[in-house]
Amino acid sequence: MSMRVRGLTSADLDDIAGWRYGGRWEVYDSDGPLDPALGYWAVVDGEGETERLVGFGCLGEDARVPGLPEAEGTLDVGVGMRPDLVGQGLGPAFASTVVDFAATRGATTLRAVVQDWNTRSLRLVERLGFVRTGSHDVGDVTFVVVEREST
Repeated sequence: MSMRVRGLTSADLDDIAGWRYGGRWEVYDSDGPLDPALGYWAVVDGEGETERLVGFGCLGEDARVPGLPEAEGTLDVGVGMRPDLVGQGLGPAFASTVVDFAATRGATTLRAVVQDWNTRSLRLVERLGFVRTGSHDVGDVTFVVVEREST
């Protein structure tokens, strides 16, 4: 399956605003519409009438959790996959599409954070070449900080 990044449409924004995840994953529920001006992009597969929204990527400040300082030459990266597609084996292609796109944006390092209990996502980012470089606490939530060269 071939995925690509494109700008978000108003239909995408409406769709994403309604995404809900079950159980412990509900921490990833959307809390309102995304603002494309803040570095959000759509990830889609298919073409024309068969195109479907797979998820979104976020690059820059909005991908950084509160209190994590900006780092020179580093681009923060975040992702969100459509809830009904989670667990269907699309994670590697989806995340690779966002990471490949982020790598074209001029930073030397890509950085992401993953909640420490989210072993599925931690395995995924490590398969994509990210390494653990630290942790960051926001209230009672601990995030694992991962980085990789953007090449």
